[in-house]
Amino acid sequence: MERVVRNGDTVKIHYTARLKDGNVFESSKGHVPFQFTVGEGSVISGLEKAVIGMKVGETKTVEVPPEEGFGPRHEELVFKVEKNSIPKDIEPFIGQNLQMQHPDGGYVNLVVTDMDDESITLDANHPLAGNEIIFDLELVEIVTQ
Repeated sequence: MERVVRNGDTVKIHYTARLKDGNVFESSKGHVPFQFTVGEGSVISGLEKAVIGMKVGETKTVEVPPEEGFGPRHEELVFKVEKNSIPKDIEPFIGQNLQMQHPDGGYVNLVVTDMDDESITLDANHPLAGNEIIFDLELVEIVTQ
């Protein structure tokens, strides 16, 4: 019987990830296959679920909802700060990626989404939050069994 991917297996896949509108935002095609261990939590849960049961050489397309992808979009993670609260050496612009340190020492990634003379609007959502992700997958190898 041909071996299929199970939870705990390390696998190598080729993938193309796109949004519902067809916009491809990442692909391993033409590069080294992407390797991860199923069930380890190092990739989004929808991708882990998608490879379970696949055989080497198999291809498929899956649609991953936000809840199994990059999460839903949370409007409370969009907020304004006074422009003068930004370090003087940073010249903010719309689309700029910034980091802010939490009191616990961790960092959160932010994107500048709007600005005026006095304030800057920052978004702490993952850039892909709220989006359904469509993956075209090919199982290249089951590395460990």
